[in-house]
Amino acid sequence: MAQIATLAVTAAPQAQIELGLEAATVIRQPAETSAHSRLGYELGWDFAHHGLTPPIDHLFTTSPLLQGWQAGRATFGSRTLKASRHVNQCLQLRTHAWARGRQFEALQLTPNYLQQLETTHCPILRCPLEGQGSIDRVRDDAGYAAGNLVLMSAAANRAKARHGHASATELAQSVAQGPIHEIAGLGPQQWQRVAVLCSFVTELPHEEAALIPLSVMPPNRLRLFNPIQALQALLTRQLATPGWSQRLSRLEALLPSEAAKADFNRFVMALVPRVLKVDALQQPHEIRWALEDAWGDALVMKRWTRFALSLTAEQAESLVQRAAAKRLSPVHVQKHGSEMATEGWALSRRGYRAAS
Repeated sequence: MAQIATLAVTAAPQAQIELGLEAATVIRQPAETSAHSRLGYELGWDFAHHGLTPPIDHLFTTSPLLQGWQAGRATFGSRTLKASRHVNQCLQLRTHAWARGRQFEALQLTPNYLQQLETTHCPILRCPLEGQGSIDRVRDDAGYAAGNLVLMSAAANRAKARHGHASATELAQSVAQGPIHEIAGLGPQQWQRVAVLCSFVTELPHEEAALIPLSVMPPNRLRLFNPIQALQALLTRQLATPGWSQRLSRLEALLPSEAAKADFNRFVMALVPRVLKVDALQQPHEIRWALEDAWGDALVMKRWTRFALSLTAEQAESLVQRAAAKRLSPVHVQKHGSEMATEGWALSRRGYRAAS
């Protein structure tokens, strides 16, 4: 299985804070207790280390989280670490996962990582988040781990629930056909975005992945399991920045055959007229929506499908890697091996922690 993640390069201003979190989790563990109790105690300790109060639901007498928090407060007093919004968010997310027995991969999933998930608008409902977004596990059968998380509105998170690519696709088709045109507050376009979002982290046959429209752009740090979708996103993103014509010409030169080049040009000629208004747009979210909406056009999909099916999954992956090497990608591209791509996801346990 080939996996590719598109990443945005950002600084890591909270590295010191993350070290504080990590250091707090390797000491003061209660002896002779279950793994669940030890994790809860560590969580309470980390809340105290950053001068924060844990969720009130866990402040009952026998709670290991309360015990860790009280021990931490007695140890640190006023000598606490600075707690940014993302440090608090990370602790809340760890608590949420701990209370439900979910896997939480703490080495990569840091406050700095969560900061890189920030976005101004919900990718599903397109409503402003205004700092009130909800972290969602895209694959419900995986834990809280790098590559499986996205920021969306709380309403979209509730509606998505446990749905994956297949079930969300069925709902999108159902509400599009009627007579019910909305399920859980989402209409056909919103369910289609949920389905596409889930498809990114679902290993699909190349022939199936090639038929999926890019109804939602891959959010930052999400891992893409299907190489043809990584190529689809890379080509679409070209049109968001000036100089796209020259870059697409250089990408065309990388194609394996004259027939593929001809199909590629037909696809580009169908896509470009439908996103010309991008030049007049200023806000990143408006540009992203214009690119996504272009994929709703039947001719764009027809020509994309012909081009995509002229390639193999291996050829698509090679094109993405070569384009990145030639600096033709507008975002940083990182390739993950089969095992590394889902490290910490706990897929064999459907996202739950190992029993202790």
